[in-house]
Amino acid sequence: MHIQIIGIGKIKEKYLSQGIAEFTKRLTPYCRLIITELGEEKMPEHPSQAEKIKVIEKEGERIIKALRPTSYVILLDVVGKAISSENLAEKLSDLALVGKSEVTFIIGGAFGLSDAVRQAADERISFSKMTFTHQMIRLLLVEQLYRAYKINRGEPYHL
Repeated sequence: MHIQIIGIGKIKEKYLSQGIAEFTKRLTPYCRLIITELGEEKMPEHPSQAEKIKVIEKEGERIIKALRPTSYVILLDVVGKAISSENLAEKLSDLALVGKSEVTFIIGGAFGLSDAVRQAADERISFSKMTFTHQMIRLLLVEQLYRAYKINRGEPYHL
């Protein structure tokens, strides 16, 4: 399976970069993972609502351009459907069974996602009702992908 993670912004904290690199390495036997980092729009110091919307829409345009037309798109969204690690594992397994060999996960920027991105998604999921930084979510996602593959193979990591 080919998995793409599209995220706004670069990972700046070393501990997050190291964690992402570790789980990316661990995923190598299970899937082909590509992480696409798209630039963050510059936001004024005290932005108006209109300025925030403009930034979200510009970032959204870049996200949509980065999507492959054949990919199943899963948007990570705080108001998405809450799922467990087992649910994610089942989702990946089910997609593979129906011939979906490409899955793209989208992680928005600090100010959220445009309506166009939400509409482009096949599914919206949430890891938690809590809010995390978009950089931290990237680490959580690669760890959960690794956990999902271990669950699907009956291997001990997930226990």
